[in-house]
Order: sequence, then structure tokens, then C-alpha cells
Amino acid sequence: MDMTCGIDIIEIDRIKESIDTLEERFLNRIFTQNEIKYCESKNAQKYQHYAVRFSAKEAVLKALTKYLDDKFSVEWKDIEVVNDETGRPSVAINNKIIEKIDMIDVSLSHCKQYAVANTVVIWK
Repeated sequence: MDMTCGIDIIEIDRIKESIDTLEERFLNRIFTQNEIKYCESKNAQKYQHYAVRFSAKEAVLKALTKYLDDKFSVEWKDIEVVNDETGRPSVAINNKIIEKIDMIDVSLSHCKQYAVANTVVIWK
């Protein structure tokens, strides 16, 4: 069994600026339709939710780096942050690298200025 981890922190204003400047082009390159729908439902706090999902994707990519190569690559939208009925976040990976993963866990947090995510991947 092998385990890797990743962490990322981002300023929420950086994501807000990208969304405000690039609009749909940015959103559709980084986020799935489910993530966009979820974040947009948060109204005034939508930028915090976009930022923490961006941070989660970065953290997951960092945890996956050990196994990424010519055979296994991951795109932004291959990683989707979803919430269960209690609001607890998890990560769905829509890519063949998922076959190598036994478990993936994620923890998210955000405040007015920053969003942070931590992830742990246990490999088969």
C-alpha cells in the first residue's frame, strides 16, 4: 500500500478575478457542470465555493503526481468535488487513473480571503 497527499491554498480574489475576466471560458475549462451549478447556488459566497474546489483539484493533482506519466494524465474536469446529503465533500475522479486508487479523501475550508484543501490518496 502506498499513500500520497496534497495540499493547496488560494486567495479567493484570484479565482473571482479569473471568473469575472474570463467568465464561461474559465469556468468550463476548470469546473464540471455539477460544480458550476453548486457554486452558483451559493449566491454571494459562490467565489469561496469555486476557490475551494479549485484548491481541491490542485491538492488532488499534487497527490496524483507520483503516478502521472504518458500513460496516466489528468485534466481539471476529470476531478470533481461533490457533496453528500450532509454536505461532506468528496472527490470523484473520472479518469482511468482511478483504477490505481483504493481510496481518496479530501478536507476543504474557506474564509473571507482564502480557500484551502488537503487530500490523501491510498493506492492499490
